[in-house]
Amino acid sequence: MTPPVDWARVRSALFLPASNPRAVAKARTLPCDLVTLDLEDAVGPELKGAARAGAQAALAEDWGGRLVAVRINGLDGPEAEADLAALAGGPGPDAIVLPKVEAPPPPLGRPVLAMIETPAGLYAARRIAGAAGVIGLIAGTNDLAAGLRLPPHAGRAELALPLQTILLAARAAGIVAWDGVWNALDDASGFEADAAAAARGGFDGKTLIHPSQVSPCNRLFAPTAAQLADAEALLAAAGAGARRFRGRMVEAMHVDAARRLVARAGGAP
Repeated sequence: MTPPVDWARVRSALFLPASNPRAVAKARTLPCDLVTLDLEDAVGPELKGAARAGAQAALAEDWGGRLVAVRINGLDGPEAEADLAALAGGPGPDAIVLPKVEAPPPPLGRPVLAMIETPAGLYAARRIAGAAGVIGLIAGTNDLAAGLRLPPHAGRAELALPLQTILLAARAAGIVAWDGVWNALDDASGFEADAAAAARGGFDGKTLIHPSQVSPCNRLFAPTAAQLADAEALLAAAGAGARRFRGRMVEAMHVDAARRLVARAGGAP
């Protein structure tokens, strides 16, 4: 029996067009935790059929332990039915990514990652996160910025409330939350600053749009050696019944956090 997926260990979630076989082949060589084969925004109308065929072929391949999801087109549009029919015809993905979710989605036979990309989606985030089959929320920051009519080049400060709303909804439901993409592909230092802020803010991982973002993302969302050593020592002390550790009081919440950090150290399965 295949063990259940620990989605909280996913740090890097790379999106790529399912219609691009070179990008798909490249992704199989990258250290990303999750690859999302995109049938939606990254694929023009004339390439939807090719993208579905590409996704079917990719799902039949060996991904070397990486998780593979498929982002289908919105359920309220004409393409989603064909997307789901294509996925039903062979090996299925580990999850289905739903774009622009504004209400609890229906069961789709696979775990669902719901993208919160609109003001209406933000208001419904708590109900969406609690829906059967939803295992994570993704912050769709580009569409959120547009829907909120933010000025060009608005950053995390302007999106603070939407991001915290998504994180709160996910945590209340006990599911994962992933940060939005970084668009400036040539700004590596900007990406690192943005990813570090997302990690400090409590997100489990980040969605990515370029292979160069994978390794720094994995590093920034993984515990440091010092953090890991501290967590392991805390667990050992707690196991011995200690209520005080390195000058600070230890409660059950601290022990649980240390266990999560140690489990996360190995990355996604």
